[in-house]
Amino acid sequence: MLPIDAAAHSSRWRRRHPVDKAVLGLGLTVLAISLPPWPGAALVLLTALVVLLGPAGVPGRRLWRAYRVPLGFCVTGALTLLVQVGGPGGFVSLAGDGPVRAGELLLRTSAASLGVLLFAFTTPMSDLLPRLVRAGIPAPVVDVALVTYRMSFLLLDSVRRIREAQAARLGHTSRAAQWRSLAGLGATAFVRAFDRATRLQAGLAGRGYDGTLRVLVPEARVSVRFTAASCALLAALAALTLVLERPLT
Repeated sequence: MLPIDAAAHSSRWRRRHPVDKAVLGLGLTVLAISLPPWPGAALVLLTALVVLLGPAGVPGRRLWRAYRVPLGFCVTGALTLLVQVGGPGGFVSLAGDGPVRAGELLLRTSAASLGVLLFAFTTPMSDLLPRLVRAGIPAPVVDVALVTYRMSFLLLDSVRRIREAQAARLGHTSRAAQWRSLAGLGATAFVRAFDRATRLQAGLAGRGYDGTLRVLVPEARVSVRFTAASCALLAALAALTLVLERPLT
């Protein structure tokens, strides 16, 4: 199980309906994209951090381990705005308004990423995917997503076991050995993935699979109070942004 999925299963908001958490987490993401970067995205980023580390109860170290990957993409994308290709400065030169645009982009993307992580850290996929059928998503699409979700963990576990076996047999002692181990890892994981898929298909057929996977979904109701508080928080952030809006300089 991935760390972010394990955190979602042990979250304080685990028993809340996904709609409650979607209103808050995805609402913060929408605000980060639509509001001015300063101070809108900065306020959203701060609010998402407070909610994640406070009411949601996400450990700071676990949050950083998950956040640093999208943050790296955010920083990489922002750095490209610091330069321009062509123009009077030469083939490649510093952009005149590059730092401002890079800062705005970094604020937007990093705040939006935290909004998505708020939803991911509090909502297990096993709670979300089965409910998508009620939202109008075709059942076969949801079934494929469920199977893919399950198979991904099995595949990652197989890769981990193969790497441990290779390391125990001195398969990483030299560069040549590492390349041979990598090739063997890819081939073995590919074969095992097909073998697991075949066994899964045989197991479903033996249990009378009729095109729909029926799973138990934890009972949960949409909390009017929680949803109203989330909407009030989002509205307050939007109003505060309009009051404090200043150009980023």
